[in-house]
This record gives sequence, structure tokens and C-alpha cells, in this order.
Amino acid sequence: METAALIVVLVIALALFFDFTNGFHDTANAMATPIATGALKPKTAVLLAAVLNLVGAFLSTEVSKTISGGIIREDAIISAGADLFLSLIFAGLIGAITWNMLTWLLGLPSSSSHALFGGLIGATLVGAGLGGIDFGMVLSKIVLPALIAPVTAGLIAFAATKIAYSITRRYDGKPDGRDGFRWGQIFTSSLVALAHGTNDAQKTMGVITLALITIGWQSGVHHEPQLWVIVACAFTIALGTYLGGWRIIRTLGKGLTDVKPAQGFAAESSTAATILASSALGFALSTTQVASGSVIGSGLGRRGSTVRWRTAGRIGVGWLLTLPAAGAVGALAALLVVWLGNWGVAIDAVIAVVIILGLFMRSRRNAVTSANAMSDVAESGMAIELPDTPPPTRRQQRIELAKAEAKARAEAREKVKAQAKKDAEAKAKKKAQAKASVKGAKSASSSKNSDANRNGDSE
Repeated sequence: METAALIVVLVIALALFFDFTNGFHDTANAMATPIATGALKPKTAVLLAAVLNLVGAFLSTEVSKTISGGIIREDAIISAGADLFLSLIFAGLIGAITWNMLTWLLGLPSSSSHALFGGLIGATLVGAGLGGIDFGMVLSKIVLPALIAPVTAGLIAFAATKIAYSITRRYDGKPDGRDGFRWGQIFTSSLVALAHGTNDAQKTMGVITLALITIGWQSGVHHEPQLWVIVACAFTIALGTYLGGWRIIRTLGKGLTDVKPAQGFAAESSTAATILASSALGFALSTTQVASGSVIGSGLGRRGSTVRWRTAGRIGVGWLLTLPAAGAVGALAALLVVWLGNWGVAIDAVIAVVIILGLFMRSRRNAVTSANAMSDVAESGMAIELPDTPPPTRRQQRIELAKAEAKARAEAREKVKAQAKKDAEAKAKKKAQAKASVKGAKSASSSKNSDANRNGDSE
């Protein structure tokens, strides 16, 4: 029992550390676009995200119940011993944290949520076999939401962007236009941060609750997390968001620099709506994938945009690799537990500390730039290619055509006037010439008569 209690403490500590990494890994999900469009200053955005992550963690516990009493069949594993089950949870967390920090360091697109699921599933498969996993729950609560949620968010963002651009017009004369949406982004980005707290913080609550049920410190009838678990997870993810969120500033180097206020407003609204609805239904989805789907959808909603399929494919591959890769690391950690028992847990703990410190020191040694600290959401923004000058709308085409026709009519009138003036001048010239001819003839006749008179006088 003492050994099990020690492992529970290790599980809780490691779970909270994962919660911390989740906070600084996914901060950009909420605040990348408002910073890119200038709606919020970086420090203000990060602080706001931290506070709302804290608040969101208290709003719902449905996702926590999915983790603690859904994907893993604890009854089938506890029969083999509580120590083994707790050790497997510990190994799964090692897999999740290792993959989470590695992708954070390298700037690879990944999901903290799927890293956690992969680590737990991989460790359970090694320690308990296929019977330890409820594949029906995994399919309905994890796999299907992972496939449907980003597409749904993208479609909503696409439609919202089209509507936003069709019912509004530029009124400030600036290149970005529609500056009023910047104020709306403060609200929508706050909703995304709140939604992130309701979904991601609960995953850690579920893991800790599962450990407490295993050792008998909590009843297995109800999988509701205890108050101290909720408070601990809420403050930890908020702290991770605030302390690690400064890296979001580097996301402005590329990826989201082309996001306009109306587009960002539509993307954030779609992300918040999708995550909040999924949290209420207990779907443990990836907030990174949802936010990325919204950014891609809103980009396609702008006129003249095209998909960079190579970039989009690389992002998709990164998403697909996360769950099996984290599962493989979790499985390797679980092998040590199965082979060596408690010694395996100790070795796993040492290896985890070495890996975490090694990755952290590596991140401190290399300069942080937009290339290695770009958020996954910013990365997804590069999947859409936008023209420097969007093609005109039908309304703009009609206006331009009307202007061209008016200009042509004006030029025709000017041409007619010029020709009339030219004809008038030619007519006046002819009249002057005729008058001069008549005057010359009269002068010649008068001169002839004068000569005749002089000849008569002389005779």
C-alpha cells in the first residue's frame, strides 16, 4: 500500500506537470489571431488567456469523466493489482509529456490531448492487453471527434467569414479594413481561452481521478473529480499558460500575419462554439486541431484563396502521428514496469526527469525564432495561400463597369465637343476667307473705276 501511495503521488505530480506543458503548448490556440491583427497586446493576451483558462476549468467535468471512466477499463486492470495499474498510468504520462515537449521544441504540429490519449492507450496495451481498452469509447469520444470537429469548425469558420465580408464594408480606408472586428476579437478570443480551460484542464483531472479511484482514495461509483483536483489542475494550466505564453509573440513571424480582423473573428467564434459544445457532451477533442481547422476554413472564406496542399498534408501527418508516437513512448515506459515492477517505475521516473531537463536545456540553448516556436495554429495558417490583391466581388465589378461606361461617355462627349469646336473654327475661317475675298474684289473694282476717271479727266 505504501508503494501504491508513492506511485499515486508521482502520478499526480507528473499529471500536473503535463497540465503545465499543456498550458504553454496551447496558449496560441486562443491568442495567436488577436495578437496578429493587433486586437490585443501580447502580454495582455497571455494574461487574459491564463485567467480564462483558470475560470474555464471550473465550468464542466464531463470530459474528466470520459478520461477517468471511459477509455480505460480499470476493472480489468485493477484485478491484476493496483500497483500495476498506477504504474501504467505513470508510464502513459511519461509518453505524453515526452512527445509534448519534443514537438514543442521542434515546432511540429501536434495535439497535447492526443499525446495524453496515446500515452495512456500504449501503456495499457502493453500492461493489460486489448481487454484493458474500451475501444467503443475511444472511437466515439476521441477518434470520431478528432475527425469531425476540425472539419465542422472549418466549415463554420468558412461560412462565418463569407457572411462577415458580404454584410460589411471597409469604412476606415486602411489596407486591413473592417477595423471594428478587432474589438469583437477580444470577446471571441476570450471565449476560446475559456473553452480551452473547460476541455484541456479536465483531461488532467480525469487522470488524477483515475489514480485516486485505483488506490481506493475515491469511490469508483462516481467519477466526479474532487474539488482539490479541480483547483490544482485549473491553477496549473493557468500558470503554464502565463509563464510559457510569451513564446506566442514569435508566432507573428509567419503563418498568421495575413489574418484580417474579420477573418480572425470568424475563426475564433467557430473554435469557441465547437469546443464548448464538445465539452458539454464529454468529447475529449484536440483544441489545437479545432483552432487550426477554423483558421484554414476562415482563410478559404476570403476571396482568391487557394490551399497549399503540401503544407496542409504535412500538418495532417503531424496530427496522425501524435497518438501512435506518444503511444509508442508510453508502451516503452510500460515495458520497464512489466519487466522490473517498482524498479521499472523508478527507472521511468529517472528517465522522464532526464528527458524533460534535456529538452528544456536544449530549448534554452537555441535561440527562439518564428521557425522553431511557431504555434500549431499559426502553422495551419500557412496552408492557405492568399493573393496580395483579392479579386473584385460582383458588386465591385458592377461598380467598376459603371465607372468605365461613365468615363467612356464623358470622353465621347468631350470628343463631340472638340469636333464641334473644330468645325466651328473651320467654318469661321472659311467665312473670314470669303469675306476677305469679297473685300478684295470690291477694292480691286474701286481701284479700276478710279483709274478710268483719271484717264477721262486728262482727255
